[in-house]
Amino acid sequence: KAMKAGTSMSKSGIADAIASEVGLKKGEVMKILDTLAAVGTKEVKSSGKFTLPGLMMIKTRQKPATKAGTKVMFGKEVKVKAKPAKTVVKAFAVAALKKSI
Repeated sequence: KAMKAGTSMSKSGIADAIASEVGLKKGEVMKILDTLAAVGTKEVKSSGKFTLPGLMMIKTRQKPATKAGTKVMFGKEVKVKAKPAKTVVKAFAVAALKKSI
């Protein structure tokens, strides 16, 4: 089943929603969101994992290097270039969020 195409909330939209709910000024909430992004980035870089309780978990994963050679794709042999190892960032919804949807 195809998902509905909708627009996601912008940063200012999130800030407005939080500010009206909590009773803070929008500028203060924007600073909090910027700080949260900075802390999350720093934590993912250092430990490889960052969790926003009740919302999501961000993890890093090491993808191994691939050798150059030929692979069979769709019945044809294709030359494949060698790729270096790299770190990939992935985000996962926590179980509580999955159950609520």
